[in-house]
Amino acid sequence: MRAVVSRVASASVTVEGAVVGEVGRGLLALVGAGRDDDAARARALARKVHELRVFPTEDGARSAGDLGLPVLVVSQFTLYADTRKGRRPSWSDAAPGEVAEPLVEEVVAELRRRGSSVATGVFGARMQVASVNDGPMTLLLEV
Repeated sequence: MRAVVSRVASASVTVEGAVVGEVGRGLLALVGAGRDDDAARARALARKVHELRVFPTEDGARSAGDLGLPVLVVSQFTLYADTRKGRRPSWSDAAPGEVAEPLVEEVVAELRRRGSSVATGVFGARMQVASVNDGPMTLLLEV
């Protein structure tokens, strides 16, 4: 599993002109599943996102989980693009939709089990994602 996680002042996802998920201060997690991923990796990724200490406080860095901040999770199969050859990305390492969708849902479910407020995009939809990156702070996570 892979995620590109940004600390945001705000983020939202729109589908067909309607906002389907949004958060204020918190995290935006673009999440992709690979062919070899499973539910255990999805839960491990959720734990990393939840516990990622990227919010500065007077007593050190804290996580979204520590501070009760929300997470916006957006499925992003393109995180598994292979761009090493030519100009056309290959998607052969990305999990097919029927495998990836339950894994992204497991990331969301595990974040919620850990106490996070989670907003989401719509799996497989054409989405417009807007974010105001805070920092900027953007990290690549992989489990």
